[in-house]
Amino acid sequence: MLRCIGGLGVAGALCGVLAGALAAPAVTGAGLAAKKVATTFVDLPPAPREEPLSEVTRLLDRDGKPFAQFYEANRTEIRLAQVAPVMRQAIVAIEDARFYEHGGLDVRGVVRALLTNTQAGGIRQGGSSLTQQLVKNILVEGARSEEERDRARALSLGRKITELRLALALEKKYTKDQILEKYLNIAYFGAGAHGVEAAARRFFSTTAANLTLAQAATLAGAVRMPYSTDPSLGRAQQARLRERRDLVLDRMAGLGLITQAQAQTTKRTRLDVRLRPEPGGCAQSDYPYFCLYVQRELLTNEAFGDTARERQARLARGGLVIRTSLDPAAQRAAEEAIRDRVDPEDTEVAAEAMVEPRTGRIRAMAASKKFGRNPGDRKNGARTTYNLVADTAHGGGMGFQAGSTFKVFTLATALKQGWRFGQGFQTPGSMVPAQGYRDCRGRPVNAPSIRVQNAGGEGEGGPHSLATGTWKSVNVFYMMLERKVGLCNVVRTARALGVARADGRPLREVPTFTLGVNEMDPVTVAAAFATFAARGRYCRPLAIVEITGRDGRTTVVPPACRQVLDREVADAVNHLLEGVFDKGTMRGQGIGRPAAGKTGTNNGYASAWFAGYTPDLAAAVSVGDIRGSYRYPLQGVNIGGAYYGAVYGATLPGPIWVESMRSALSDTPSRGFPGPDMARFGGGFTPGLEEAEAAAARRALWRRLRERLGWDSPRYVWRRPRLPGDGSPPRSRSRPRLFLPDDARGDRGPLPD
Repeated sequence: MLRCIGGLGVAGALCGVLAGALAAPAVTGAGLAAKKVATTFVDLPPAPREEPLSEVTRLLDRDGKPFAQFYEANRTEIRLAQVAPVMRQAIVAIEDARFYEHGGLDVRGVVRALLTNTQAGGIRQGGSSLTQQLVKNILVEGARSEEERDRARALSLGRKITELRLALALEKKYTKDQILEKYLNIAYFGAGAHGVEAAARRFFSTTAANLTLAQAATLAGAVRMPYSTDPSLGRAQQARLRERRDLVLDRMAGLGLITQAQAQTTKRTRLDVRLRPEPGGCAQSDYPYFCLYVQRELLTNEAFGDTARERQARLARGGLVIRTSLDPAAQRAAEEAIRDRVDPEDTEVAAEAMVEPRTGRIRAMAASKKFGRNPGDRKNGARTTYNLVADTAHGGGMGFQAGSTFKVFTLATALKQGWRFGQGFQTPGSMVPAQGYRDCRGRPVNAPSIRVQNAGGEGEGGPHSLATGTWKSVNVFYMMLERKVGLCNVVRTARALGVARADGRPLREVPTFTLGVNEMDPVTVAAAFATFAARGRYCRPLAIVEITGRDGRTTVVPPACRQVLDREVADAVNHLLEGVFDKGTMRGQGIGRPAAGKTGTNNGYASAWFAGYTPDLAAAVSVGDIRGSYRYPLQGVNIGGAYYGAVYGATLPGPIWVESMRSALSDTPSRGFPGPDMARFGGGFTPGLEEAEAAAARRALWRRLRERLGWDSPRYVWRRPRLPGDGSPPRSRSRPRLFLPDDARGDRGPLPD
């Protein structure tokens, strides 16, 4: 026996000692040692504590297609009936041929394995029964510390005896088929595959129910030494795996489970392992930003677990199926629109979120940069580990200043207070907000050291109403309007629509609040604008629709909505924001159906936005430099191969929004917004506005007349008259002398914010 033990090492020694110890009571029948051994196996402990096995948690899009998964162990539990009979035969043949005959301990099997392994000079057969192996796996899986895990794996006689006692207890608790089912679900097969179902998918891209003889023999052979036969590690491991497969086939033939001819024919076939990738985590997901949003939602939501550790364990081990609101068509539309205009290598980044009005369900989240870590030490890579579409609570960064998109909150506040579409006031070209602004604590927050100017051609000021001030996005008009309706009231309107800073800090309640000085993320902005589309009903952004546990029970996650704005006020906002597309900063950039929206360009061109919506879908697009929007403004930049002297809300975010929304809504019937209550919001009087509008009407009439007479021909030279003696050559009297007024804009494309 000692020579035998020396040849086999520790594993063989344990088998021999255990066999001798177990045989002692039967041989001696008396003596203190025999009594102790007998007592050890008569007074059995309870069966080992079984924790739920770690399983894969899968994320599905709204059509039920998986797009991401999380796992601590790649495993999918199945019933024994879902395992091919040939797989059951193969695993029993090689690991415990007398499994259905013994009661948890097979003394004959131990001795036979000992002799076989001695003759072979290595491990050819296992000495432990399947039940013993199951016990070991249960103890390892349920270990709560590394110390417990090491004890469960220790090569010692004490551990083997404990394992055996628990195996006998397990045999009393379960039937043989139940034990085999548990073993097939818990065993590790190599290449990251835990359990026979995951192994079948990983090794052969099939299911356990459809395994062939060759495939079943391969998997059965891998269980004994899953690391040295791991086919993902190289050719040497694949060669050992083939040897193990052939050994299983010989064993099955020897037991009469298959014929010798079947064994020989199968042994001549290739191993034919084609490892299927099993990506885990968001970096390997097709939709990483949406995946990250869901992951952070689960890890921070107390409804998913009392502690962060509990929530993390449930996500990684829970075997959940999480159906999300992700719409593949909308997601594809957003990705393509961004990809057409912004390159991943650009330091400028574009991000877009699409949100469903009346539910708050997020339909798409896309960004120009790929998600993940950049290889090497590239300073400005094509990847990022931030969720560029979301706030910091969902893995995002600091966000970008939302710019003039915030003017809609001042507009809604004014309409709530009874302002009419035509109501307004004379507006200077610039102003200093030195007085009249108080935050929601009643403190003065005036800014006498800054001067606010109208941007892009509106510097001359003039009369403006709610309508014209909105369509032209007049900064000074909105600063003055904010002062008239009350800064705090505007802040409260914004908060009611879910507005919160991307970094989680309190909103900056300053005079330039209406100009969008707070840093935002596209998800939050899209959800706020969706409130107008839903006629004043705000819904918290929602990415999870339902969660199905491993027990098959499904929990539906309902929308969290509340009415925060009068319907009539929302309808009035929609009416004015529709004009942005045909009278304002997005003139000429429609989507072929009723839509409303607002451009946003920040002071100094630090970032640019467009947020808009239809009755069925809202979206927000942001653009800014990932290195820092203040240090790297959007001026004189090349983005996506195109040069921009300055990026406005209508020059880059706007076109991205238009293309993505047009595609995302291609299968959705067109419908319009309810009309505004003109008795409540129509009319109004703005000093000087009627005269300005009359002048604009005269200019438009003159343009039409000129076009009809054909005076746009290149042969006409249009120039202002020069004073006598200025050196200009005399004009021909045969040409008409037509002059345009100084403030005629013509159709020069989108107006800047």
